[in-house]
Amino acid sequence: MASVFLYHVVGDLTVGKPEMVEFYDTETVESAIRAIGESTECGIPVWRKRSVLPPHPHPHGGVENSEMRQQRFVGILSSLDIVAFLARSECLEEDKAMKIPVSQVVSPNNSLLKQVDPATRLIDALEMMKQGVRRLLVPKSVVWRGMSKRFSILYNGKWLKNSENSGSSSGLSADSNRPATSKASSRDKFCCLSREDVIRFLIGVLGALAPLPLTSISSLGIINVDYNFIEASLPAIEATKRPPCDPSAIAVLEQTEDEKQFKIIGEISASKLWKCDYLAAAWALANLYAGQFVMGVEDNMSSRSFSDFLQTSFVGGGGGDQNGTATTKAKKFSSRSIGFNPTSPTRLSIGRSMYRGRSAPLTCKTSSSLAAVMAQMLSHRATHVWVTEADSDDDILVGVVGYGEILAAVTKQPSAFVPSNRSYEGFGNENQS
Repeated sequence: MASVFLYHVVGDLTVGKPEMVEFYDTETVESAIRAIGESTECGIPVWRKRSVLPPHPHPHGGVENSEMRQQRFVGILSSLDIVAFLARSECLEEDKAMKIPVSQVVSPNNSLLKQVDPATRLIDALEMMKQGVRRLLVPKSVVWRGMSKRFSILYNGKWLKNSENSGSSSGLSADSNRPATSKASSRDKFCCLSREDVIRFLIGVLGALAPLPLTSISSLGIINVDYNFIEASLPAIEATKRPPCDPSAIAVLEQTEDEKQFKIIGEISASKLWKCDYLAAAWALANLYAGQFVMGVEDNMSSRSFSDFLQTSFVGGGGGDQNGTATTKAKKFSSRSIGFNPTSPTRLSIGRSMYRGRSAPLTCKTSSSLAAVMAQMLSHRATHVWVTEADSDDDILVGVVGYGEILAAVTKQPSAFVPSNRSYEGFGNENQS
């Protein structure tokens, strides 16, 4: 384990982070789509309003403590959750689906977020994230300077206790040595630290992690083979019936010519749907096969407004209603609106070039280094990278590497993996097809 995790605290990673604005479960789906577009990891934390909480038996002078705040946290709403919800038949037929509160969409999971103090050691924060926490809620103290506490272990270990026992003989109180934490007046101001923020920090300290950055992901043993997938010939809506997983992604697979293996041709994931056209994607998810879905969505990722799916039409022979005004009707969705051409070949095992494009699934090889995979994820703002066989050009899928696997790798003991002899000469030349 690198000593850098002992020398740094969570507060070091929050420098420059904006203050978190709570998104309440009473907000609409339309508001959630806008908020997700500005979020990290393709999702937003959803909260209950304070008035919803039952009266606390021990009031704290109107100040909400961490336990009360944790109870208000509902879960994390992702782009895939919204598209899957809008793909329901009742939502496709309902003109007001975008006005439905997100409380009917988000899956409650109170364990995805945890409040921590800015002085929490980074190694402790990583352990929380390894256990399933996806967001860390950190108080934004007016006293916290954001300075790197290189010897922060002293503030959490025996040395601090000895200082406290020694009294104030040195002329300094024990509290003056402790990293400044937020006071009651600033307890209502927080920032949200995501796993992407942690990976971004790790990229900046690669030298301290040696030899891990140059080690292949296969040598580290972090390739996750327990992933969700769906065959290209199945309806795309079947992807929503897969059990929840991390990362929130379903691989779309197609058999190779010898029909003995499967290659990845696309994915249905929160990462790919992050800034897509939600209404078009919902229609495609409900009506197309998985192979057609990845073609349509991946070839048409340009963001459009909701009004693009509304058209002004006049009802009746007079060109309007009794008052002569125009009425707005929902435009009928078509496969052309999401980039799927019905005149193209219908055989699902069509050329790979028709699936590929700027939205092709992010892949790497089993021989790729950990540093290369981390760089891919950050440059593409992706939550995961699909892993394919190193000696194959057909994208034969082996597994996936996400945030959880990377955090497990950097906190492993050196004896838990076989170091690689690769050099930085190969860095940056990984397959990013």
